[in-house]
Amino acid sequence: MKQQILVPLAIVIAGLMVAGAVFLVKRPVAQTPEEVAEKVRSVDASDHVLGNPNAQVMLIEYSDLECPFCKDFHNTMHALMNEYGGSGKVAWTYRHFPLTQLHPKAAKEAEASECAAEIGGNDIFWRYIDRVYEVTPSSNGLDLEQLPIIAEELGLDRKRFEQCLSSGKHAKKVSASFDEAIALGGRGTPHTILMVGDSVVPLEGAQPLSAMRSAVEAVIAELSRTVAPSTQ
Repeated sequence: MKQQILVPLAIVIAGLMVAGAVFLVKRPVAQTPEEVAEKVRSVDASDHVLGNPNAQVMLIEYSDLECPFCKDFHNTMHALMNEYGGSGKVAWTYRHFPLTQLHPKAAKEAEASECAAEIGGNDIFWRYIDRVYEVTPSSNGLDLEQLPIIAEELGLDRKRFEQCLSSGKHAKKVSASFDEAIALGGRGTPHTILMVGDSVVPLEGAQPLSAMRSAVEAVIAELSRTVAPSTQ
């Protein structure tokens, strides 16, 4: 089934690589979906998932909260989830990929989102990064003094949030997520992995909604075809 899904995916993805990303990291990258599949970490309880955690189609995004491409893509992904998330077949997992060479503040912002999640749970995590993307002008433009203000606006205990953030307790998780993205071939942000079972296809850059919709629909159609009972 793996090859049955990968073939139509590869055809669709070949026409998607039109959007921009910040190409920054010059390291060896995984060259094939099979190589990426061997390295990608399965979604687990440590992740932040919007939608059904057991969805057949999982979009794992590695992103930078100060990246202007990511800011645009964040809206695209919300629009995509509004269309497909309700079915339970498609979900979105957000992981961190702060490009600190360009955006030194991004890593601390990522830690802040983890503090929000620690205190308020998964829903607050998503509301927190939504708000960060909303208020930041991107390109390292957010005043870090806004981070506890955002937390307080969302109903979190400001003192507890500030203690969490100043402790740096989530820095290791953010750094590990960055390393994951590099190992998976991420050269810039956003870097997304479309995962269907043990099959994966990397998506580089801020793909437009039309391209993401086409990819998701192709996968869903192929899943329906492969599991449909034989009429012969």
